[in-house]
Amino acid sequence: MRPLLDYRADFPILEHTTYLINHSLGAMPRAAEERVAEYARTWRERGIRAWGEGWWEMPRTVGDQVGRIVGAPAGSTVMHQNVAIAEAIVLSCFQPTPARNRVVYERGNFPSVRYLYQARADLDVVVCEDDGGIVDAIDERTLLVPISHVLFKSGEIQDVERIVRRAHDAGAHMILDAYQSAGIVPLDVTALGVDFAVGGSVKWLCGGPGNGWLYVRPDLAERLEPTFTGWQAHEQPFAFEEEMRYAEGAARFLTGTPNVPALYAGTAGYDLIEEIGVERIRANSLRQTDLLLELADAAGFGVASPREHARRGGTVTVHVDEFPAVHRELAERQILCDFRPGAGIRIGPHYFTSDDELRHVVAQIAEIVETGAYVRHLGAVARH
Repeated sequence: MRPLLDYRADFPILEHTTYLINHSLGAMPRAAEERVAEYARTWRERGIRAWGEGWWEMPRTVGDQVGRIVGAPAGSTVMHQNVAIAEAIVLSCFQPTPARNRVVYERGNFPSVRYLYQARADLDVVVCEDDGGIVDAIDERTLLVPISHVLFKSGEIQDVERIVRRAHDAGAHMILDAYQSAGIVPLDVTALGVDFAVGGSVKWLCGGPGNGWLYVRPDLAERLEPTFTGWQAHEQPFAFEEEMRYAEGAARFLTGTPNVPALYAGTAGYDLIEEIGVERIRANSLRQTDLLLELADAAGFGVASPREHARRGGTVTVHVDEFPAVHRELAERQILCDFRPGAGIRIGPHYFTSDDELRHVVAQIAEIVETGAYVRHLGAVARH
């Protein structure tokens, strides 16, 4: 078994930065560049034949690899460009009625999908303050319950099991957004009994942009018919029939021509997650986020992230005065993290992060605050 710090050699950006932004854009594995070059060689040498030699099936074969990481059976997970598209496909499976048109939604969710639901005049979006509020708000009028496994600002894990039970008792369907958990927090969508799960690869999976994914519970996949669709969802796409005949399983939740180069790139990160195992990654993450909390407390920083292991994801959000400007100074010192309005500076170590890097970032924040080095950046706004 390789020591975790041995994996630093697999990530070129670690050679010249302190990279603590894996909750936003995971570091690129060295092999991703080789995979993209493989895609280019295949296109160059095989041309049109590449579609029949693996390209066409990649949304499903790569989806199966992500599925293994999140506890989904083979054939239940497919790849898409992003979560907004994946949830739009799910939404298109349902026809709201006056008797059942509510979407129960948590304020702490990433706002992209909230825009999707609020754009629909036939939906009543009920916004709750926390996961307990979600449970209380679900009733017989509820159609969908989209929640985040881990909240993006605070890194707080939500009580998914309780929400799933309440949603199913009320006859509603639950969509779990695992963007901030897949690859850092153990997840078994089958054991949880979620109806749908979505996520992406930009963050802890280190799979880069353009690699969203959608899991559909197998029994639902056999009977739902999404209206947001395309030719890849057809049972016989190359028959070019005029009428839709849905493919079996999660394949019916595909749309148009797949994003092949992104799928090539993403597998490098997934390979490493599978090699190490999420349980091992989680144990190291909890140890390092414990260290971050200890260091932040000693420095007198505010902390916006949970302290209990059961409620803490992979990120620690620390608060200091003028944190946007402090963050900008950190970036100039090649310490890469980010901030979110109303929360603070988000620090996201991964399995290749050293403890010394965590001590370094906290010491640098303290020095920047103490010396006023942030003043020249006052008025800074988030750029990523």
